[in-house]
Amino acid sequence: MRDPYTVLGVPRSATEKDIKSAYRKLAKKYHPDQNPDDPSSHGKFAEATNAYDLLNDVEKRAQFDRGELDGDGNPKFAGFNPGAARGGRAGASAGAGFSAEDILKEFMSGFGGQQRGGPGAGRGPAGGAQWDPFAGQAAGGAGAGRSMKGEDIVVNATVSLEDAHKGGSISVRMPTGKVLSVKLPDKLEENQQIRLKGQGSPGMAEPGDALVTVRFEKSKQFRRDGSDLRTDVPITLYEAVLGAKVRVPTLDGSVELNLPPGIDTGKALRLKGKGLYGDGDLYANLKVVLPPGGDADLEALARFMRDQKPYKVRD
Repeated sequence: MRDPYTVLGVPRSATEKDIKSAYRKLAKKYHPDQNPDDPSSHGKFAEATNAYDLLNDVEKRAQFDRGELDGDGNPKFAGFNPGAARGGRAGASAGAGFSAEDILKEFMSGFGGQQRGGPGAGRGPAGGAQWDPFAGQAAGGAGAGRSMKGEDIVVNATVSLEDAHKGGSISVRMPTGKVLSVKLPDKLEENQQIRLKGQGSPGMAEPGDALVTVRFEKSKQFRRDGSDLRTDVPITLYEAVLGAKVRVPTLDGSVELNLPPGIDTGKALRLKGKGLYGDGDLYANLKVVLPPGGDADLEALARFMRDQKPYKVRD
């Protein structure tokens, strides 16, 4: 973690009141309930809480100022007694007067939040426990330690129909800028969520998770209708009249399709089992494309058919 003084934006000479005031402002600004659509704020909120917990502890702050602890409150050199670093949170915090939980409870009701631990979780010092709004359970004081897990973050990702069909992995960029390779589940569904353990915001005991919501990106070739797919296949006028072999795109690569002479392009051709994941079908819509720029011979033939061999295609 960064220098806790830098995180809170206070000088090393800051008083207890200065530290409390700085944390109060950051906690209100970055609290997850205030920023449900901003995953990066969850990490900033956890970072500010960790910084306050260290500087609010008189003994730990002194050890940090002497260079004995790092920004996470861990010993910086061999031989240092970890028990002393973790030691008297209860006594030191009592001297400081306010824990992070105390400050958060002052304005938690403004967010519409409730104590997650139930009626028994909010007991004061007489009951031997304090409510921990981060871990959702009672923390039993210095001997029990902190079991606070970091916040989960939500990340959106898009995947092509081809990649979803074939499976494999996609690259997803986290709010921190880190790029992760995410394995796609079999038969991925639209808006399905993939949980990445330990890739969320940092916490006291362990980081939270990243929840990757995957959506299908718009395809240039296919239109999805459940498991069925539709695609447009352009053909020439003479292919429609005389018949031909044409290539049709599928999620597994193009296939060759035989067109009979005089095919009715008003109906889609069905390719069974060529839909998404093989569960649906592919429907090829044939579209006759005339030659560019016009053609005198074709125009003459069209006039001849109109005058000598007309036929109806509409009622």
